[in-house]
Amino acid sequence: MALSNPFVLRWGVISTGRIAMEFVKDCSIDPLTRGTTDVVHKVIAVGSRHGNVQKAVDFIKAYGAGQPIKAYGTYEDVFADKDVDAIYIGSPHTQHYENALAALLAGKHVLCEKATTSNAAELRHLLSVAKQKQLFFMEAMWTRFQPLTKEVKRIAEEGTLGDPVVLHADLSHDFDIEDIPTSHRIIDPRLGGGALLDLGPYPLFWTVLALYDHPKNQKEKPTSISASMIKTPITGVDSSTAWSVNFTKTLRAQAILSCSITVPTAHFGVTIRYRNGNIIIGTPIFKPTSFTVQYFDKPGSGVIIREEKRVFHYVGGGWHFEADEVARCVRDGKLESELWGHDKSLLLMETFDEVRRQGGYKLPDGVEKVL
Repeated sequence: MALSNPFVLRWGVISTGRIAMEFVKDCSIDPLTRGTTDVVHKVIAVGSRHGNVQKAVDFIKAYGAGQPIKAYGTYEDVFADKDVDAIYIGSPHTQHYENALAALLAGKHVLCEKATTSNAAELRHLLSVAKQKQLFFMEAMWTRFQPLTKEVKRIAEEGTLGDPVVLHADLSHDFDIEDIPTSHRIIDPRLGGGALLDLGPYPLFWTVLALYDHPKNQKEKPTSISASMIKTPITGVDSSTAWSVNFTKTLRAQAILSCSITVPTAHFGVTIRYRNGNIIIGTPIFKPTSFTVQYFDKPGSGVIIREEKRVFHYVGGGWHFEADEVARCVRDGKLESELWGHDKSLLLMETFDEVRRQGGYKLPDGVEKVL
């Protein structure tokens, strides 16, 4: 199979951290390895901050797969590059709003890492600018575009299991917070540190996929959110957060979610419970490689008569699937993705705002640019 006149999306990459590294590496992988023939990616430029062009040079040398990528010492230079179509933003959470706004004002399409912004108000303003400028904007919820996720959604909605009733999901990691500098992104409140904004998007993502996006729910927002938060005395960010999300208008289902930066992730990953069985999604829940469907002998019995396990393999880290989605949307003139639209990103940010409110976690003055 050969690529026939594929659409080429030219990327500018903001930041030189680990997540940007993963994205750039995946952009260099042959699309044919994942069965993609209609779009390809070309990283045009990488930008570092504070005039540190050498950091961008070193990044390109390490991860640019030998491609002629431009190195810039400021983000603004990347935004101004006329050869760049779209910007990938991999900076810390609390810098996303300003970075994305500058990219949009420069006329660039935007793929912005999660959590998309510091709060929902910032995101609403970005979306209004994107709409005014007729530019594509998407939260980089890469898990949504992985082949496993698409298959989970198909099985969850084909009807055999019935409607979802309860979802459990956790993403945690022991960051050894007692022994890292307080400037580390995971515990620095000025960078949106803590478990919720860093790890919380993933448990909530599966809630959106399995409950909010379920046809029975008819796109109704959650009817209630209840949250509990424990903050570390080191910097005051949340070290462990748990919250439940109820959907009761047309679907009667509940998500029980948690995240922590002081323990390893829970073994159950994501478990979606139905009257007729369960879907159990493996860890790590941001990039699972397998899931199991359990079928009961009769509704509500809990007696498993059949299990089906699906395992998925592909070349690369999995970030290229979201890049493909951006390329197709830009090619087709879309302003948002049908798979991960603006409503879903807003639902995440509105939920995080409410969880932080109930937990008493306020970001330092000046961090939130729009209130």
